[in-house]
Amino acid sequence: MLSKLILKNRSYRRFYQTVEIDEQSLIQFIDAARLSPSPRNQQALKYFYSNKSKTNQLIFETLSWAGALPDWNGPVEGERPSAYIIILADNKIIGHQSNSYIEAACGIAAQSVLLSAVEKKFGGCIIAAVKRNILQLNLNIPEHLEILLVIALGKPKEKIILDEMPEDNNYNYRRDENDNHHVPKRSLNEVIINNKIQ
Repeated sequence: MLSKLILKNRSYRRFYQTVEIDEQSLIQFIDAARLSPSPRNQQALKYFYSNKSKTNQLIFETLSWAGALPDWNGPVEGERPSAYIIILADNKIIGHQSNSYIEAACGIAAQSVLLSAVEKKFGGCIIAAVKRNILQLNLNIPEHLEILLVIALGKPKEKIILDEMPEDNNYNYRRDENDNHHVPKRSLNEVIINNKIQ
């Protein structure tokens, strides 16, 4: 059921690093993104994947992991992702300007990758805080391909609990004393505005 996959599709930041994701699975995740709707049908997204430790390390070094957890520098060795998919915009297709179409396409593609990963008992995290210039050089990515997002992937090693949004509207996620990851969510009633329109 799609609803169950969506519920399991959390932003995982700690993984069983030794559990590998094979190349064929990564290609299947990318194929799901490729076949997803694309605004204007531009199909301007390209992908780079890695499941090799050396390349994974080059990617890991350019990522910032959790803005709401300032004392946490990201997963330690042994809990790091076993694979990555980088989503890129091909500026030869879209031109050298950012636009809402490519942002929408990127979001759709990222969700397709993650749902495909969850279906195979993996999980991931979309990371937008990336040292893009360094990563571009590290991976020898051509200049016309703009790094949009990095998706970290692996077998999740943490429990994520969805909480009600607190009264003070503090939406920041947190870790409890047992190292469980808590994520506040707004209620369905709050996000549907039909009954609030006069």
